Amino acid sequence: MIPATQVPGVYHRRVGDILVTALHDGHQDVSMTTVLGIDPAEAAAMLGAARRPVPRRTTVNAFVLRDGRRTVLVDAGCGPRGAATAGRLAANLAAAGLSPDDVDLVLMTHLHPDHFGGLLDSTGGAAFPRADLLLHEAEHAHWNDDAAMMRLEDPARRKVFFLNAREALAAYAGRLSTFAVGEVCSGVTAVSLPGHTPGHTGYRVASGGRSLLIWGDIVHVQELQVPRPEVTMLVDVDPPAAIATRRAILAEVADRREGIAGMHLHFPGLAHVVREGDGFRLLPDAWSTDLAGDAPA
Repeated sequence: MIPATQVPGVYHRRVGDILVTALHDGHQDVSMTTVLGIDPAEAAAMLGAARRPVPRRTTVNAFVLRDGRRTVLVDAGCGPRGAATAGRLAANLAAAGLSPDDVDLVLMTHLHPDHFGGLLDSTGGAAFPRADLLLHEAEHAHWNDDAAMMRLEDPARRKVFFLNAREALAAYAGRLSTFAVGEVCSGVTAVSLPGHTPGHTGYRVASGGRSLLIWGDIVHVQELQVPRPEVTMLVDVDPPAAIATRRAILAEVADRREGIAGMHLHFPGLAHVVREGDGFRLLPDAWSTDLAGDAPA
């Protein structure tokens, strides 16, 4: 029989004693009007040159971290309210041999719908019934700020971004905590990456002399924003800060030769960055049977 669906979106990479599992949540096709800081025709040409669709097709990933003691999920994908082409996190979690009950902790990079949507199940309850939820204190403050919400003129956007975020957080009442800086769990350190949202956070996974930075939404469209870091997204809360943060972290991981993982890089979302002219170039990791990967430490 010829299969009608793709194989499960699950891929493993080991960082010392920590197993990082990439989970594919699906994709979203998004209007090019959401891409700013570049001429639309040039953006379309760059995507076309990379043989990518126009309008942009953006992957959605999440990552699981396991060290034998606890299971940590970083972001939760779009969930049941997202696009029909997304919301596959639960199925791929099962394909990885895990159930929602296995998740001890959920770390949020930020509170946008394609990251918090999967915190809720189809009934509106907590999708991870045993998990604690952890996010940056500035992120929590922003999405609970009524004044910030009212600066959005469109009531529909207020609901999608602010009210739905609050609903997702409320499902974890009593299990929700915030942080400012430092280690958030064993081997995982929060890295402040503000701009896309006020509390946008990356997580540096380090063990056995190796490290991997899960950088959240530093890049939405890799064909555009890696070579042209000045390209921003309509949903960036502070575009100038997002540009400065993107330039700084691209330079940092390139100079450190550090691996990165991104929620919107093409699945499995693992890569390295090198400098190229005034911008950068992404080097996607090759598929490897060796869980430690092929790149040198």
